[in-house]
Amino acid sequence: MWLVVERARGSKVYTRDGREYLDSMSGICVANIGHSHPEVVAAVQRQAAEYLHVMVYGEYVLPVQVELAARLARLAPEPLDTIYFTNSGTEANEGALKLAKKWTGRRRLVAFEGSFHGDSHGSLSVTGREVYRRPFQPLLPEVEFLPFDDVAALERIDESAAAVITEPIQGEGGVRVPGDEFLPALRRPCTEVGALLIFDEVQTGFGRTGAMFALEHWGVVPDILVLAKALGAGLPLGAFIAAAAVMRAFSVDPPLSHVTTFGGNPVCCAAALAGLEVLGREALPRRAASIGEALRAALREMGERIGGVVDVRGKGLHMGLELESPALTERFVRAAFERGLILGWTLHTRQVVRIAPPLNLSEAEMQAGLEIMAAALVEARAGRREEG
Repeated sequence: MWLVVERARGSKVYTRDGREYLDSMSGICVANIGHSHPEVVAAVQRQAAEYLHVMVYGEYVLPVQVELAARLARLAPEPLDTIYFTNSGTEANEGALKLAKKWTGRRRLVAFEGSFHGDSHGSLSVTGREVYRRPFQPLLPEVEFLPFDDVAALERIDESAAAVITEPIQGEGGVRVPGDEFLPALRRPCTEVGALLIFDEVQTGFGRTGAMFALEHWGVVPDILVLAKALGAGLPLGAFIAAAAVMRAFSVDPPLSHVTTFGGNPVCCAAALAGLEVLGREALPRRAASIGEALRAALREMGERIGGVVDVRGKGLHMGLELESPALTERFVRAAFERGLILGWTLHTRQVVRIAPPLNLSEAEMQAGLEIMAAALVEARAGRREEG
């Protein structure tokens, strides 16, 4: 299943062979406002004509970067008001982990089974899946993994922990949504023992789950909020946000103890500002909540009518469709692709299909996607019966 991409607009990807595809992946939760939004394209062109890279820290003040930081500080919950820009989510998680160690003076890290935080050595060290970790061990020492969504296991968070890192909703682990009590329960021991709580909202941020940030669903404020993917509106940009007092730990012993060359690139910041403007003006988080609820209901009805569906879960337009077997899932994804719908597995979770279309997906596009998925599921299940 290869695509030679010619252009992408809105919820559609167009290929050199003249075909068009409805994209339900959004570049893995990146194109929340759709592909190549004209306001983002215009902002990129304007900034590129002014200057590209100069320097992103030190004596250089980049107004577009300052404006974006101020906008993010207004969006983030108090007391998170200081932003450090990076190139990606992996780098943002790296910075968050280093900040927690620097602030607390501790070394132990706590993460969760089934999690995914990136592919660099530090972020991989707190990724709770052996399929990713095994080829690159040894990784960072003093990392403990707890079962996700298990309140009783949280008693193992003690004064030795520098940080506890989690996705509010596990993405690559199968779009796993915790119970209502888990994240509030996680906040309590972190506060009690002085461990910094890090929320990795690389996938869930910027309206994807039906709120600007997924943390809003539980009313829990972390000590560090990690963002990327949709932040750059199609360009590479990440960030981690903390209170000023915490972030100040990077300013001493030694000064500039965490630096970046390209993080907060002005062109990427211009794209991000334009993307945030569209996201807010069109109330896309609220739209994701309503259209996501309708889509999940339709997928459940499809599963009951055709069969082969184990579960439909998620929040907003961050959804996982779990099928009966990896073989059925592969046939389903391929059959949908042949009909013009881009679906994808969560990596190495071979029975779960990720559904994450742009948040401004139209009603007509949603119905078209549902019709394709129903036909693909019928075909996939027929293939199973033929094999049997």
